[in-house]
Amino acid sequence: MSRYAEEYTLTELMAATMAREFRNQETAFVGIGPPLIAAMLANLTHAPDMTIAVEGGAVGSAPRRLLTCIADSTIDERAYSCIPMWRLFGDQQRGFYDVGLIGAAQIDKYGNLNTTGIGGYPRSKVRVAGSGGGNDIGSSAGRLLVMMRQEKRRFIDRVDYLTTPGFLDGGDSRLKAGLRGDGPSGVITDMGVFRFAPDSKEMYLEKCHPGVRPEQVQASVSWDLKIAPQPAATEPPTTEQVEIMRTLDPFGLYLGNGRAAMADPEKGFAFYMRVLEESYPAMEKLLRSKGGQ
Repeated sequence: MSRYAEEYTLTELMAATMAREFRNQETAFVGIGPPLIAAMLANLTHAPDMTIAVEGGAVGSAPRRLLTCIADSTIDERAYSCIPMWRLFGDQQRGFYDVGLIGAAQIDKYGNLNTTGIGGYPRSKVRVAGSGGGNDIGSSAGRLLVMMRQEKRRFIDRVDYLTTPGFLDGGDSRLKAGLRGDGPSGVITDMGVFRFAPDSKEMYLEKCHPGVRPEQVQASVSWDLKIAPQPAATEPPTTEQVEIMRTLDPFGLYLGNGRAAMADPEKGFAFYMRVLEESYPAMEKLLRSKGGQ
C-alpha cells in the first residue's frame, strides 16, 4: 500500500510541502495559522528536535489546544521559555534563528514581500495586516520561507510597498545592504514550489503540484517567469502527515473553512469554545504517541 494519502486538500498539500522545508535541530520563527501547522507537522515527523518560536514570546511550546492568535495563552503551554517580545525579536535580530516562515499579500521576482498596503503607502487602496515581525524575520533569519496563495495580482514585477526584504534588486544588492539573513530560500503556493537563482537571485519555478502545468503557473505570475528545464511534481502528503494535520486542526480553522464559523457574530464564541474543548484530547493523544509529556 502506498504511503501517500489518497485524499487530501490543496491547503494540506501546501502545509505538507512546507513542513518538508524544515530541518531537525533548527530554531524556527513562525507565524500563527498554516505556517504553524506546517512547523508543528515537521516537529512531529522528521524534525523532532526542532525548536519553534512564535511572535507572542513562547519558545519551544507544546500546546495541547489549537492556537488562534499570537497572544493565545495556550501557546505558552509546556514552553521552554516565555519571554517578552522585545527579547524574542532581539535574539532573532542577532541571528539566533535558523529559519523564518511568513506569508504575504504580494511578492515580486526577487522575493521582496508586501504585507502593508496594496497600491502603495500611505494612500493604499487596501490596507493589509502590516509588518508585524515580517521585516525582522526577513532581514535576520538564516533563511526565509514564504507560504501564500498563487494569484497574478499577488505575484507582481515589483511590490507596491517593501515590507519585508527579499533580495532587493537582485544580485548582491541584499549583501550590500548589510542584512544579516541569507534571504528567501523557498516559496510554497497552491500551484507549486519556487526557488531563487544563485547569481541573479530571481525567482524560478522548481516544482508543480500534481495536475498543475508550468504554463498555468506562468499565467498566474505578472512577469516572465523562469522555469526549471523539467519541473518535477511536488511530493503528495503522506497518510501520516494528513492524519497529523487533521488532528492539529480538526475544525479546519486554518486548513479549511473554520475561520468563517468563528467570525459568525452569533455562533462564533460557541464555536471557539468547542475548538478549545474538543481539540485537547486528540492533540494530547497525538503528542504522547510522539513521545511528548
